[in-house]
Amino acid sequence: MTTESPETESESAPEPYPAFEEHVKQLTYLNNIGSVLGWDQQVTMPEGGTPARSKQSAALSAVTHERLTDDRVGEWLDDLDDADLDDGQRAVVREIRREHERAVKVPEELVSEISETSSNALPVWEEAKAEDDFDAFAPTLEKMIDLKRQYAEAIDPDRDPYAVLFEEYEPYLGLDTAERVLERLRDELVPLIDEIEDSDADLADPFAGGEYSPEAQEETVRAALDTLGYDWDRGRLDTAAHPFSTGTQFDARVTTRFDPADPMGAIGSTIHEFGHATYTLGLPDEHYGTPLGQSRDLSVHESQSRLWENHVGRSLPFWEHFADTVNETLGVDATPREFYEAANQIYPDNLIRVEADELTYHMHIILRFEIERDLISGDLDVAEVPQVWNDKMEEYLGVRPDTDSEGCLQDIHWTHGSLGYFPTYSLGSVMAAQLYASAEDAVDDLDAKIRAGEFDPLHDWLTENVHRHGCRYETDDLVREATGESFTADYFLDYATDKFGSLYDL
Repeated sequence: MTTESPETESESAPEPYPAFEEHVKQLTYLNNIGSVLGWDQQVTMPEGGTPARSKQSAALSAVTHERLTDDRVGEWLDDLDDADLDDGQRAVVREIRREHERAVKVPEELVSEISETSSNALPVWEEAKAEDDFDAFAPTLEKMIDLKRQYAEAIDPDRDPYAVLFEEYEPYLGLDTAERVLERLRDELVPLIDEIEDSDADLADPFAGGEYSPEAQEETVRAALDTLGYDWDRGRLDTAAHPFSTGTQFDARVTTRFDPADPMGAIGSTIHEFGHATYTLGLPDEHYGTPLGQSRDLSVHESQSRLWENHVGRSLPFWEHFADTVNETLGVDATPREFYEAANQIYPDNLIRVEADELTYHMHIILRFEIERDLISGDLDVAEVPQVWNDKMEEYLGVRPDTDSEGCLQDIHWTHGSLGYFPTYSLGSVMAAQLYASAEDAVDDLDAKIRAGEFDPLHDWLTENVHRHGCRYETDDLVREATGESFTADYFLDYATDKFGSLYDL
């Protein structure tokens, strides 16, 4: 399948497509400026900068909302309904129509208020987490919940508001699909985790009892990024309280964080963010500014981060290649098999989502999903969140947080107003397994190539089958184009059962 060049599209585009496309590009550039402001606030901005940054972010949100809801956009979309468009142009129209039709229903004042509240929320959350003081964050969370309810109601007052919010992050799979997948993961992973807990297997932990400096860990994760093929000309590495990646195909940045006792955590989170960045960098340069040059959605984005983190970074072939580097940078003496076992330890008593193992991770997602859904529906008050959070942790993982910092204050997402985001993590993990299985079928002896440090064949397959398409396809169509099948959890559950069954002698 070929992708049209922008010149071809421009020459063949009927009126008013060129003017419409230019308007869309300007909107994209403004959104990208907002992303850079968000990166700066989390990485380099001085602590005292929040009052100004919140106003700047609110102003930018107002401008982008105004551009998206411009009457001309609606007129262009109507005129293009019956126009002779090629497949790429039709995809651009489809994506902008969806965004426009949602945005015109939301008052500009509400958009600005959500943006300003989010900017102001960040330092409140950071201090509340540091001080283990949920009550200090509760009013901010209450305000954000109320604003997001208003947002969902403005878009469609007759639908489940959480379903409306979920579609901000995954517009095409549907909340019913997310619920079905999460229920299946809960039903099938909990018994597997129970079996692992009862197993007599004793997996290696070469980092146990040690302390590893941030400088040594940074050298290690930079080496990992070098090994995987991160493009430093279009990216950079920094630290942040909550690791994330952001950017465009010309500038995709990653962040990580370091725990002196857990270098494996830094390695895993850095590879995870690399997966996000390599997707962003794989988007077609020539389509920058339109949906054809943008990532499909957060489920697909998470599939790329989880694929690199779990199917590559937690694989034995990767550690057969990378073990010597880690031994040198961190001063340990472990075999590839020992690193592989350490990377795949199952810790049901772990309290922190971003430090969770590959299986119990999904219980963390399910917990957050259930709390979010009840908060938005009004079935749960913000004041009840710590108690309900702790009860669900005990029910699903048999462990209870001693502090809210280790419990309901650990994630940054609610400060952003990102309610509906969490299910995409599990959807992405499921999708990653399906995509990786197809890559293994297509790339001759992929394990051997990873063992040899040859990651280009996997990069190339993902770019060809996922990245280069941008938003050309809806989510399930993209999965079908890449794998020949509709989205399914079968591959992930088979992979998890086989991998951990072998590791834990089940």
